[in-house]
Amino acid sequence: MRLITIILLVLGLYACNTSPKGTRVVVVQPFGLFSATEAKTIVAQISALGAEVVLKDNRSIPQSFYYRPRNRYRADSLIRFLKAQVGKDSIIVGILNEDISTTKDGVADWGVMGLGYRPGNSCVVSSFRINKKKRAEQLCKVVLHELGHTEGLDHCPDETCLMRDAEGGNPLDEEKDFCAQCKTHLKRKGWGL
Repeated sequence: MRLITIILLVLGLYACNTSPKGTRVVVVQPFGLFSATEAKTIVAQISALGAEVVLKDNRSIPQSFYYRPRNRYRADSLIRFLKAQVGKDSIIVGILNEDISTTKDGVADWGVMGLGYRPGNSCVVSSFRINKKKRAEQLCKVVLHELGHTEGLDHCPDETCLMRDAEGGNPLDEEKDFCAQCKTHLKRKGWGL
C-alpha cells in the first residue's frame, strides 16, 4: 500500500492529507535551479517531524508571476499555482532561490522569505533573504514556519518558537523549535512530533 501511495503522490493523483499510516503528507516542489541537495535536506527536516514527504522534480517558475519593477516573483501567485498542483487536502511547499514578495500592510510589493495562508494547502519559501552563512538551517526553519501556517497556526509570541513573526527582520537564530502549544496543534493535525 505504501508503494502505491508514493506512486500516486509522485503522479499528483493522491489528494489525501494523511498517509495510510496516519502521518501528514507533504509535497516539496523545487523551482528553477534550486539545489537537489538542499531540497533533500528540507525533505529530511520535514520527515523528522513525523510527516511523509514526496520530493518532486524541479520545474520552471511561471514567468507570468514575475514582477519586473522590483525583480521579484509574486508569492501569492506562486501559492495559487501550487494549490492547483495537488488535491485540496494535500500540502505542497514551493522552494526557490529567487526573491519573492506579497502585498502587506498597504505596501504593494513587500519582500518576504516565505508565505503561507492560514489555513491552506500550499506555501512558498525563498532562499533569497536567508543568511548565506546559515542557509541550510534557516531555510528549513522558514519552510517549517510556512507549513505551520498552512496547518492553521498564527504567529506565536514565544521568541524561540518557529512560528514567531519575523516582523521584517531575520530572527531565525533565536528560533529553536515549535513551542509546546504549537506542537500540540500540529499533533492534532496528524504530525508525529
